[in-house]
Amino acid sequence: EVQLQASGGGSVQPGGSLRLSCAASGVTFADYAVGWFRQAPGKEREWVSSISRITGRTYYVDSVKGRFTVSRDNAKNTVYLQMNSLKPEDTAVYFCAADGSYHSYSTWYKDKYEYASWGQGTQVTVSS
Repeated sequence: EVQLQASGGGSVQPGGSLRLSCAASGVTFADYAVGWFRQAPGKEREWVSSISRITGRTYYVDSVKGRFTVSRDNAKNTVYLQMNSLKPEDTAVYFCAADGSYHSYSTWYKDKYEYASWGQGTQVTVSS
């Protein structure tokens, strides 16, 4: 397992932006598939986005396509989730997750059960 530190949440008005960070320590984070999930009150944790290990291919749930961008800075051992044009329905606790198992240079996961390591969550509130 890898230790993950998520940060960057906050309160913004609709249409605003936030950038979440997920920092890893003690590992070469580029070797890990990383996913972002969110959980709103009373709802199940849902997948938002993933970035593959090594090649950095990106994937998004339909509801955030065109608004969210996931990226990684390997020198800083950090993965980011840039969130633009935020909507009230984006309000949730956001979690990053990582897993070092792999099948290829582009391994990525959508299923939360595939991830062995989780960050502590950061609250995002979008409200006027």
